[in-house]
Amino acid sequence: MSEQAVHVQKPGWVTVNVFNRAVAWLTRRGISVWGSRILAVRGRKSGQWRRTPVNLLTFGGERYLVAPRGHVQWTYNMREAGGGRLLLGRRVEEFTAAELGDDEKVPVLRAYLKRWKAEVGVFFGGVGPNSSDEELRAIAPRHPVFRLTSGQER
Repeated sequence: MSEQAVHVQKPGWVTVNVFNRAVAWLTRRGISVWGSRILAVRGRKSGQWRRTPVNLLTFGGERYLVAPRGHVQWTYNMREAGGGRLLLGRRVEEFTAAELGDDEKVPVLRAYLKRWKAEVGVFFGGVGPNSSDEELRAIAPRHPVFRLTSGQER
């Protein structure tokens, strides 16, 4: 899928300048807000570490990262790098990541929306945790989902 062909809904000013910054600030100090972490992943072009706040979902004994805003820079970088680091204060956890196929995403998207719909629901075009499997499957191609396998914590 080409980067130019994918529509990404940009977050609003309040989300970027107030909410994301507040959550990132707390997370960097070791306070998780509903599963928040700082994702660090190497840039696919620069090789430099890039950081962004994310919501870490634990579901069915597995851990996932969902891209509510769609195919964004961290998702392209994750595909290239195959993993990264999750930061919570001074705690650093390395992980590998495997991207789910669209059919596998339905229960994960439902669980993600059940937990964070108030925060990210606007990015899912009216689809929520009570939507049908068909509705969730229809939006699945627009929202990358990665299953994480823990590596080493330091």
